[in-house]
Amino acid sequence: MKTLKFKTNIQCTNCLSKVSPKLNEQSGINNWEVNLEDPQRTLSVQTESLEAADIKKAVLRAGFIAEEI
Repeated sequence: MKTLKFKTNIQCTNCLSKVSPKLNEQSGINNWEVNLEDPQRTLSVQTESLEAADIKKAVLRAGFIAEEI
């Protein structure tokens, strides 16, 4: 299993509630979390099969941006 990390523009719990369904419905994600305390609002995703582009697309569908770090 690998962990992918992204800098995001997810700012608050309301934003998180918009992203959650998109990440939860994405097959291949074992676990994910967003650190809202981090200035980069870091999204960490554990997956065995997905690439960074797949995660970026899921976040974009919710209206947010994710840049791999």
